[in-house]
Amino acid sequence: MSSLIHAIGTLFQPLFKAIGWLLAAIYGVVPNYAFAIAVLTIIIMGLLTPFTVKSTKSMVAMQRLQPEIKKLQQKYKGPENRQLLNEELMKLYRDAGANPVGGCLPVLLQAPFLAILYGVIKGLANSVVVNKVLIARPRYIPQSSRMYRDLVASHGQIKAFGMDLNLKVFSPHSSFWAQLPFILFVAAAVALQYFQMAQLNNRSRKAGQPVPAQQQTLQRIMPIAFAYFYIVIPAAVVLYMIISTGIRILTQDVMFRAGVTDPRKNGTKSTEKALPATEAPSNPAQGPSSAGDSSRPKGPNNRSLNKRRRKDR
Repeated sequence: MSSLIHAIGTLFQPLFKAIGWLLAAIYGVVPNYAFAIAVLTIIIMGLLTPFTVKSTKSMVAMQRLQPEIKKLQQKYKGPENRQLLNEELMKLYRDAGANPVGGCLPVLLQAPFLAILYGVIKGLANSVVVNKVLIARPRYIPQSSRMYRDLVASHGQIKAFGMDLNLKVFSPHSSFWAQLPFILFVAAAVALQYFQMAQLNNRSRKAGQPVPAQQQTLQRIMPIAFAYFYIVIPAAVVLYMIISTGIRILTQDVMFRAGVTDPRKNGTKSTEKALPATEAPSNPAQGPSSAGDSSRPKGPNNRSLNKRRRKDR
């Protein structure tokens, strides 16, 4: 296992050094670790914004399609129609420009950045024993940088606003009051995730669009799962998540206000046309219907009219 971790670390070394160099460059302008992490987060989120916009469009489109999806599920009931149902659903998604897994895209794209930032933060707090003395020896940043010198002077502590951002919630703290900011970081990260999901759901409810039950369940579970993740990672990475979630909330709000997710403004096809017409069930009591609708009473034909005219004469 250790050899695998070492191999992965070796593979990502260039990325660790690139992020570390950028972090040190920002710190050189404004010597504050929290500020440097915030600016780094803004840069990363700027790169991911196009994917965030696409993901939000996809989630809104999926919610708008729920009535049509339910109709298709009613039409193609049973395991024997499963393939037909999947084909019709794929056609519906394609015509509406929706992606069932599009909402997971930002989370999946952020995962590598989280892993890299976690490795960089651990590298910044790296310490070695020299002559039985523990000495800070930061990794991934230039030794000539101001950040390197400050980390060595602080014995590897990433101090910002009275907090060591390398510590976690359950790391050894001097008191509960020293631990409290770390707890508030985790609470803020979880609350912002709930708010981001509620922002999307509330907009759908106002538009009269039902929110899928599976999506609601996933949105309730994910922040709880991430809460555990926030507890076991350094506060610096939690700070990154807080800022990135705030940026996604602002991005969604701008999209909603600008009408980017409105199909009438962005050229998305109407979902009502994507649903194939359902056949009305025939009533066996009426028998087969003809092209002229045999259920209506037939009027007199031309021959009977001619006979009546002759008799009258």
